Amino acid sequence: MEAESMSQENPYSTLEVIQEGYIAKVVLNRPEAMNSMNPAFWTEFPAAIRAIDDEGTARVVIISSTGKHFSAGMDLSVFLNMAKDFKGDPSRRAERMRRMVMLLQDSFTAIEQARMPVIGAVQGGAIGGAVDLLSACDMRYCTSDAFFTIKETQLGMTADVGTLQRLPKLIPIGVVKELAYTGRNFGAQEAQQLGFVNKVFDDQDIMLSEVTKLAQSIAMNSPVAVAGTKTMINYATEHTIAESLTYMATWQAGMFQMEDVMKAMEAQKTQSLPDFEPLHGAVNKMKD
Repeated sequence: MEAESMSQENPYSTLEVIQEGYIAKVVLNRPEAMNSMNPAFWTEFPAAIRAIDDEGTARVVIISSTGKHFSAGMDLSVFLNMAKDFKGDPSRRAERMRRMVMLLQDSFTAIEQARMPVIGAVQGGAIGGAVDLLSACDMRYCTSDAFFTIKETQLGMTADVGTLQRLPKLIPIGVVKELAYTGRNFGAQEAQQLGFVNKVFDDQDIMLSEVTKLAQSIAMNSPVAVAGTKTMINYATEHTIAESLTYMATWQAGMFQMEDVMKAMEAQKTQSLPDFEPLHGAVNKMKD
């Protein structure tokens, strides 16, 4: 399958989506603004991820960006728009603010909910909201000049889009608290030592090439098996071992079928590449 845009004309103003074979690439594309997350981004990003997931032919998603920095995080315009809402009855204002925060959170929850693995590929700075995004990814890779910042504390607010909930499941909680309380930068080498990123590369071209190879190796496996594996690992991070084992048994009772198993075994026997069927597209509405 040759590279193709998700539509003839790019429907997004903040990013671009390209599918190459079984790999979908979501590229943040506002380099002149350091890929800051303006109001349009918070609608377009989850829409793009869910469109890929709903379509079902991609087996891995790679999130990268253009320009010097991965993303400067929340755009100033979002804060200015929020400031306009701070008027009127406090209870109604608070209720509206709660719904707004949950809407922003949902933008990155879309990454976790996607059936296929999502990989973050970072160059330069990943600041504030960018750390929220990356914390929701299945894996993270970066260039040697990359740095990460939980910036919100220095801006007089508590990070609210997922970093404080997801990062403690990825790196030691004492380190999370230090990074969040201070808002200091942590670089590529420290991020790798902490386990936040899997590997560090010399430059963006090498990183994207190697991450694409990794994605291709994942895509060779049964998409049902990979989707099940992602579901089980994510479930296990939120539940006890006993609960996770019970869910695994229930999942397997329905999902374990012999078609992909036999294809995988035959491919190993013949030293060939297995040809797995894609996942079915999502059911978004009932048919007439």
